[in-house]
This record gives sequence, C-alpha cells and structure tokens, in this order.
Amino acid sequence: KPGEQKHPKEPSSLQCMHLAVVACGDRLEETLIMLKSAVLFSNRRLCFHIFAEDSLKPEFEKKLKEWPSSYTKKFESNFYPITFSVGNAQEWKKLFKPCAAQRLFLPVILKDVDSLLYVDTDVLFLRPIDDIWHLLREFNSTQLAAMAPEHEIPKIGWYSRFARHPYYGTTGVNSGVMLMNLTRIRSTQFKNSLIPGGLTWEEMLYPLYQKYKNYITWGDQDLLNIIFYFNPECLYVFPCQWNYRPDHCMYGSNCRGAEDEGVSILHGNRGVYHDGKQPTFRALYEVIRDFPFEDNLFQSLYYPLQSKFLDTVHTLCGRIPQVFLKQIEKTMKKVYENRVIVYLGANHRY
Repeated sequence: KPGEQKHPKEPSSLQCMHLAVVACGDRLEETLIMLKSAVLFSNRRLCFHIFAEDSLKPEFEKKLKEWPSSYTKKFESNFYPITFSVGNAQEWKKLFKPCAAQRLFLPVILKDVDSLLYVDTDVLFLRPIDDIWHLLREFNSTQLAAMAPEHEIPKIGWYSRFARHPYYGTTGVNSGVMLMNLTRIRSTQFKNSLIPGGLTWEEMLYPLYQKYKNYITWGDQDLLNIIFYFNPECLYVFPCQWNYRPDHCMYGSNCRGAEDEGVSILHGNRGVYHDGKQPTFRALYEVIRDFPFEDNLFQSLYYPLQSKFLDTVHTLCGRIPQVFLKQIEKTMKKVYENRVIVYLGANHRY
C-alpha cells in the first residue's frame, strides 16, 4: 500500500543453517549418513545444498522421503548438477577426487546464500550444527572462512614435510569441514601471486590452478591453502575437534580439544568407515547408519556404540573411547531432555 513501510526480509541464513555437500560416484550412502547425523542432533532448521551427478539425484530424493516426518520437517533439500563456471570443466572434474573441486565454486553458484557450512561426504556430526554455525559470529571484520589445521604437529604434518607450493600457517589447513561467509567471499579482492592487484574469488580460481597444477597433490584443498597463504587475515582457524581425523589418534592422541571436550565433527577420510584400519571410526559410522530414527537414542545408538568400542581397545584410536563418546553423550542428553520437556509441555496444562 502507498506510504506503508517495507521491512527488509530476514536473510535466509537466519532462517536456516545452510549445509553443502558434493556427492559423486559411490558416495550416496556416505552422504545420507552424514545428513542423518546432521538432522539427528540439530536444533534449528537445516537447508541442504546437495551437488550430485544426475544419476544420483532420484535416489537421494527417494531415500530422504523415506525418513519419518518428525525429521523431514527439520530440513529442506536443494539439488544441483555438477558445474564449473570458469576454465575447463573436465579438468576441474578430475582434480583430486571426482567432483571435489565443485566446493571452490559454491560462492559463485549459491548467490542468494549468505553463509554456509561445507563438509565432505565422509563427515559425521556428533553435536548440533548450531554449535559450529555460531562460530560465524566470532569472525573478525576480515575473516570470511574457517577451517581446522591439517595437522597439529609440524614435524609429522604432510604440508610441512612435502608441499611444493605455498600453504597456510605451519601445517596447512584441511578443507573437509569449511565454514564460509559467502557474502564476504563474493565481495573481497584477494591478494595473489598472479597480478600485483587483487582478484575476485571467481577470477582467481582458474589462473591459480594453471600456475600450480603440477605441484598440487590434494587438489582443491591445496588451492585453498595457496589462497589463504596469500590472505591469512581472511581465515579463522577452528580447533581440531571440529574436524577430527584418524591422524589425530593413530600416532598417539594429539588433539587436545577432543581430549577436553570430545569430538564434535568426525572426519573419516581415506576410506576408514569402510575398511578395517580404524575400527573406532567404522563403529561410529555403522551405529549412526543402523540407528532406527524413532528409537531411543541411548538404547539404540549410545549403548551399541559403547559395546562396539570395547572391540577396538587394542587400537591406538580405540584406547581413548572417551574422546569419541564425550560429546555425543552430552548431545544425546540434551536431545532427550528437550523431547521430554516438549512431551510434558504438550500433555500438561499448568
């Protein structure tokens, strides 16, 4: 109406927490288990952005619809084809693992999304996404992305020993869990080794790849390390319990944050959910995979997990079960208490 004041619409990032994943090849089940772990524990609504090969999309949609309505109402899912906006699509597609480079293009594709959490398919949430989402508020005025270190100890870290290209900090960063303020990424001019002035994110990707392609081993992760080497003020580094990998326990425990607080996000890289090399990681994956949605969390998730862990005590990672169990136990208690309160509230009028 004339003269009526228009209120700006709440940004979509305030309405829901955006989670992006890229799934190609045989990663369907792994991706679904990751999404399941996100939905099981999170409090606020989730918006999934699933980048998948065309052949996987119908299967994703079918499986997600099979989840009970008490869970499907907690999220919405959006699907996207695999696309690369600059350079040679086939080159990008083959970089490191199939489609992994897609994550580099998220700021360009998801133009209406303000902030986003990107994770690899082999990630499991052991606490609400809400907790890592809150880290966005801790960014200072120049920070626009957050990742965890690739290693805690430089002398056994991969980058510090073998990298033939620039990388962030003393051990590099791991891109399997990456929190991004996309609005800032889109509006920033990045310093680089290509031209004296700054380049936008999109302008920088392909020339940077061309310059370093003969020196990079870990594909898109290496490119991110190169970008943040030249722009260290843009990166917020979060502690290792937010991206806990076999490296944190297979050489002895070296993630202090996980010892104190428990693992917040488990990252089963190098296929450890599917082989026998790290039974503790596999146990967590299988228990979340097999958990029947509507069941009691303690009875059908926590207790089976405890008993599976008893079989892993002979391994280095299995010697520290409390690191894996501490956070998930805390989270389940909260979920349980919330449900009891909601249930009581619905059945009692005071």
